[in-house]
Amino acid sequence: MKPVDTAGITKPASDDRLLYDIVMGIYGYQAVLLAHSIGLFSLLSERSRSLKDICEGLRIAARPAETMLLASRALGLLNYQDGMYSLTQVAEQYLVEGSPTYFGTFFDMSIAHRVLTFESLKKAVLTDAPQIYGGDDLYITNEAQSERARAFTRMMHSHSMGPALAWPNAIDLSAHKVMLDIGGGSGAHSIGAALRWPSLSGLLLDLAPVCEVADEYIASFGLNERISTCPSDIWTGPFPKADLHFYSDIYHDFTPEKCRFLTAKSFAALDPGGRIIIHEMLFNDDKAGPFAVAGYNVSMLLWTEGQQFSGTELSTMLREAGFAEIQVTPTFGYWHIVSGVKPGKY
Repeated sequence: MKPVDTAGITKPASDDRLLYDIVMGIYGYQAVLLAHSIGLFSLLSERSRSLKDICEGLRIAARPAETMLLASRALGLLNYQDGMYSLTQVAEQYLVEGSPTYFGTFFDMSIAHRVLTFESLKKAVLTDAPQIYGGDDLYITNEAQSERARAFTRMMHSHSMGPALAWPNAIDLSAHKVMLDIGGGSGAHSIGAALRWPSLSGLLLDLAPVCEVADEYIASFGLNERISTCPSDIWTGPFPKADLHFYSDIYHDFTPEKCRFLTAKSFAALDPGGRIIIHEMLFNDDKAGPFAVAGYNVSMLLWTEGQQFSGTELSTMLREAGFAEIQVTPTFGYWHIVSGVKPGKY
């Protein structure tokens, strides 16, 4: 080994915490997924428990149990007091089955598909091609793939209900009568909008197997008379009459060219005064963060042909299509809505 010149060597100007956050985060986050998978959060939803109780309930030894407990606690999912573990508010709202904002199905899909491995990400980077589901591949016909669409729709419902109950409070929809939920999946956003705006009815446009799942969720909220589903392909079928077009987690699935196509299609279908709303997790305008959105962008590389956008990028798409009164509004966590109105008399 070549001798090291020690002259001028000093303590590093920056510490190494960020590097450990990256490497050890890989371990810690996987432990939380496993905790969910073996029922830790479900167990603690019943009552607070000691480590001994948890070991007995999950039938595992103390060392692995405490490993999962400490990872979950460090992330803010668990409280610990007087030797007892309990769920925090965020865990109660999102990790307990039966909660209207239950997120566990999203965890389940991530586990089942081993969403991120080093090799799958490397292949996606080298080929610029999805490695799991992909873009137009979600628009499918045979029964096996239709069942996959149903499972995907249930996962997206888990991921959607929290923000779906929030964004309708961030914009005045009192003048609108019919919301066309384009590629609306489970109907979470139609449900959220209908609950907030009683005069608004909804029409969900998606593939037939997806609409079947949506009908179940809509019925569970007692909204069958106000929200209906319309099996159709958003690319080839006409848009039914509506004065509000809504897209959630649609633009990030597709190339900018396809997003511009949808924007123009909505502009042509809406009457003057009609509104478009795009609901997405957005990058800051300089794209320096947030890190969670950058991670979501990595997942798009694996799942689709799309990407996450900034508010400025989506605003530019709306403006180029002819929309005016464009606004970017933060709504819930990392989520935003980008809205615009077709000029002319309403």
